[in-house]
Amino acid sequence: MITSAIVGGTGYTGKYILEFCNKHPNISEFEIFANKSAQKTIHEIFPGLVGEVENKTIKSILDLDLSFDVYFFALPRGESLKTIPHICNANKKVIDLGADFRLDSKEAFLNTYQLEHPAPLYLKEKNYGLAELNNTYNYNLIANPGCYPTVALLSIIPFVKNYFNNILSISTVAYSGLSGAGKKTSKDLLFSENYNNVKAYNIGTHRHEVEIAQEINKFSCDINYSLTTHLLPVFSGIYSTTIIDIAENIPQNSVLDYYKNQYKNAAFVRLRKNPPELKWVIGTNYCDLNIMSVNKKIIITAAIDNLIKGASGQAIQNMNKLFGWKESLGLKDFKEELQNV
Repeated sequence: MITSAIVGGTGYTGKYILEFCNKHPNISEFEIFANKSAQKTIHEIFPGLVGEVENKTIKSILDLDLSFDVYFFALPRGESLKTIPHICNANKKVIDLGADFRLDSKEAFLNTYQLEHPAPLYLKEKNYGLAELNNTYNYNLIANPGCYPTVALLSIIPFVKNYFNNILSISTVAYSGLSGAGKKTSKDLLFSENYNNVKAYNIGTHRHEVEIAQEINKFSCDINYSLTTHLLPVFSGIYSTTIIDIAENIPQNSVLDYYKNQYKNAAFVRLRKNPPELKWVIGTNYCDLNIMSVNKKIIITAAIDNLIKGASGQAIQNMNKLFGWKESLGLKDFKEELQNV
């Protein structure tokens, strides 16, 4: 049994982390740390958890110590940069759900986030936690991928690994629920402003494009990649369509057989005969994929819950792998539990 600290546990992803930790059979105790919500109780912040989770008092991040076995960080960009290296230096296990350690170099981090990275060693000495495609956990720090990178990379990497010499370009068009921006208030993110509406944002400048391209090119040589993101008038979920332009046609069965082999042991990737629907994955840790080979194009449609598979669920999945437990431990029955509340 282990203990866990949830740092930034009062946001959307933090709520799921505390629910997962509360029900995980190998976690005996957890504590929540926050900034503005410190000294409030869980039931004050999340009234829906009355009767489900013990009404703990939320502690200040300033009181975070080294007494826990694993630390989940769910803080806004830049806020965990000084704390995480200190914890890693103490040989503790850290899973960061933020963007602070996902990129591989201080130069890429500065160019993407306009911040100097104070601990560039940990940009290299970390595991990039795309759980289905990373089976080597050499370090105590896991950088949980972003939500868009999760759905895009699970779609793309198997193809790139096997057919990179045949690729001309890769483009992903993706749609996210409003919770992807967190709890921050903005007129552009109000549901009333997005109802009956769809709109693109950060065209050509989305920070997750850098992260996706970084991981793709670990299996290839400078593939031309683009990401175009949109907002959907729903709370959670990401739907993506990726088009891979190829020089020569590849038979549908050949591509599909390769994906089946790649994901044959994956607990949370489901290959669909038809394009997936968002409602199939909401409230789960699944990524649903459909792969088609058409006229020198590979078209991959995919769907995930951005708050679970794109954040908290994948974090638990990574914790399970880090400790050598069954990958699906504490995750497989979560949708049923949500439906019964």
